Amino acid sequence: MKANVINTDLSGKVAVVTGAGGVLCSAFAKVLARAGAKVALLDLNYEAADGFAKEIVEEGGCAKAYACNVLDKDACYAVADQVLADLGPCDILLNGAGGNNPRATTDKEYFELGDIEADTKSFFDLDKSGVEFVFNLNFIGTLIPTQAFARQMVGRDGCNILNISSMNAYTPLTKIPAYSGAKAAISNFTQWLAVHFSKAGIRVNAIAPGFFSTKQNAALLFNPDGTPTARTGKILAATPMGRFGDSEKELAGAVLFLLNNDAASFITGVTLPIDGGFSAYSGV
Repeated sequence: MKANVINTDLSGKVAVVTGAGGVLCSAFAKVLARAGAKVALLDLNYEAADGFAKEIVEEGGCAKAYACNVLDKDACYAVADQVLADLGPCDILLNGAGGNNPRATTDKEYFELGDIEADTKSFFDLDKSGVEFVFNLNFIGTLIPTQAFARQMVGRDGCNILNISSMNAYTPLTKIPAYSGAKAAISNFTQWLAVHFSKAGIRVNAIAPGFFSTKQNAALLFNPDGTPTARTGKILAATPMGRFGDSEKELAGAVLFLLNNDAASFITGVTLPIDGGFSAYSGV
């Protein structure tokens, strides 16, 4: 992400990014480093996070990777203490860990008579443990790191928590009820945290990405021959701007804006859609 960081100066700030071994959150970590922050990249996959941390260092930034299970409170607290010792107290927490799971996904958009008996995964076949995993990864995986790192923020002006919600939080997408519900919980939790920490010097906001084409989701959006899938057709038909977002700049700009303590100093409790108008369009 080569976003312009001139107007958001994070020099001297310590930024913690969970899920930093993934495509988007590693890019967020790079954006924060380019804005001057010292970045801690947390991920269950240490090797992935460490690879991205090394890329940041090669660019001249300051970054260090940490193995961390966001669902393990003791582990999160231990990593928070280590980040404090290595880089200093956390100023910015970007809760990026999350995701979906096939066990919590239906095969079809609409239930039809006969699906229970058919060889298809309907609503009635959703796996309880899969649904729990999705809820835990997205919601509990945001709550626990916030507990671990916000204790370093309280009472210090200019600290920020930024959560990752989704278009699913506004209107659930077909097939993925658990993920949609979990992201709705993130938006609600963002509001709750914003109120709770409003007297303690912490702003809490979230971004809700719409549809962005990345290496991670390319197979869902395009056929092997490069033609768009049927799902892509539906997405673009429901996106007034008629295109996918550019994660290289259009997510980064929103992140930098919300973390800018001059430009966004009176903004807290907001979930910002970055969706080309998707959430505003009724379809008619």
